[in-house]
Amino acid sequence: MALHVPKVGLQTMMKDGAKHYSGMEEAVYRNITACKDIAQIVRTSFGPNGMNKMIVNHLDKLFVTSDAATIINELEVEHPAAKLVVLASQQQEHEAGDATNLVIILAGKLLEKAEVLLRMGLSPAEVIEGYELALQKCAELLPTLTCLTVQDTRDKTQVKPVIRSVIMSKQYGLEDFLTDLVVEACVNIMPKQETRQSFNVDNVRILKVPGAGVLSSTVVRGMVFPRSVASYITRVKDARVVVYTAAIDHAHTETKGTVLLNTAEELKSYSRDEEAVLEAKIKAIKESGASVIVTGGKVGDLGMHFCNQFELLVVKLNSKFDLKRLCRATGATALPVLTAPSAKELGHCDQVYVEEFGDTTTTVFKQNDINSMVSTIVVRGATGNTMDDIERALDDGINAYKTLTQDQRFLPGGGATEIELSRLVSKYGETRSGLEQYAIKSFAESLEVVPATLAENCGVKAQEVVSNLYAAHENGSLTAGYDILSESVSVTDMKQSQVFDSFVAKFWALKYAVGAANTVLRVDQIIMAKKAGGPKAPQGNPNWDED
Repeated sequence: MALHVPKVGLQTMMKDGAKHYSGMEEAVYRNITACKDIAQIVRTSFGPNGMNKMIVNHLDKLFVTSDAATIINELEVEHPAAKLVVLASQQQEHEAGDATNLVIILAGKLLEKAEVLLRMGLSPAEVIEGYELALQKCAELLPTLTCLTVQDTRDKTQVKPVIRSVIMSKQYGLEDFLTDLVVEACVNIMPKQETRQSFNVDNVRILKVPGAGVLSSTVVRGMVFPRSVASYITRVKDARVVVYTAAIDHAHTETKGTVLLNTAEELKSYSRDEEAVLEAKIKAIKESGASVIVTGGKVGDLGMHFCNQFELLVVKLNSKFDLKRLCRATGATALPVLTAPSAKELGHCDQVYVEEFGDTTTTVFKQNDINSMVSTIVVRGATGNTMDDIERALDDGINAYKTLTQDQRFLPGGGATEIELSRLVSKYGETRSGLEQYAIKSFAESLEVVPATLAENCGVKAQEVVSNLYAAHENGSLTAGYDILSESVSVTDMKQSQVFDSFVAKFWALKYAVGAANTVLRVDQIIMAKKAGGPKAPQGNPNWDED
């Protein structure tokens, strides 16, 4: 009789269906390949001449974009190693709002170079040590490479060049017009220096209205809502605004009750008293000085009748977030009960009116004050995809302005910073005596991916561009970068061309890319438990009738 041979190793501890990979071939190289694949997807979308991706997500929604953050969010990557790179890119989006693509393609290139070193015989620990030393050297060198410092974040002429560089990489050809929109919207709401408040990205709203063209987009100081007013009054100047979260209707009891009416006269007086109470409330609101009512609840017919009678403009908003923003924009206090507001609870708005954009009716709360709290960019466009892509470009521009308020230093763009870092880090690697010098040199070579990708996406030979850039930098031209406007392999001064990269975005992009690459290299085993799954959905009988 044969003896039962028990399973040995990891399989004895795991449920049936679990997967286990270990060793260099199964775990490390497989992870590196996955990360290189995800980097290759977004690499062709890098820079002003990057290609668009057409993505249909799990809800059958179509995306046509070159924005790396949107691409990786909608791809729903499942590979655990590739997810680490995606998470690093998402963290870059939260930290700087830009350079998400740089994180992915740099991490992919670092891992590609690391694979070569590992096959040569270096251990993962030596590669990781070299990458960490190179990153430390980059952190020391970056402050010395800055070529521009914005002195006044409220000066539009100083702000425009740095915002233009960000928008240019997303909407090449429309960068000047969109930059004007972003700079006007952001500078208008920049808090006064005396308040010491930081710039809030949420205070710049974007409203998409289909129709016309992108060049018909405008900036409104205040808020714009894609709905009409509920009252007959459609325009109020120098408005006093009161905001309610309650319904403008007669009060209802919280519990069901029974009222016993014996005569017709009692029924008449019951209705009359109910109307009188609501009329008294709305009259008190009018007498308090309010001329515009904004509510998050429903507007009853009787309440609407009295609002029209007292010539009050009524706007109904379904979103509690819009109510909060409107309170911020007008200085009003949201009241939970329909009562007459005090003078402190009333907000002020210079103009409230209804305006039509194409066939879309909107309600505009416009402030003439230079330091209004909220700005709205009204985006026009022929298709939904066009407006979505414009919105992403504007979001990146607004985030770039936020990083500008935190750190006013800027680096030369067009691959100039990366080539100079590559040159200096490579020299630093030659001073090291250990095996980590090979990893440091590989790190320096990986930085070449930025100008090389810009050149490839323009249809130019990347190696020639990189060689020309190295030659220019060796001759002392530290701000020389690749000129995308030229049809040939030419190099130009990025400072004169006004192409800049944010210091904050570049610093964090390097940090997150190296962090993601090193995390992937530290993995030597992949253990995947069996996926949890419920019972299968019942399958219909193919012989049944359609009924």
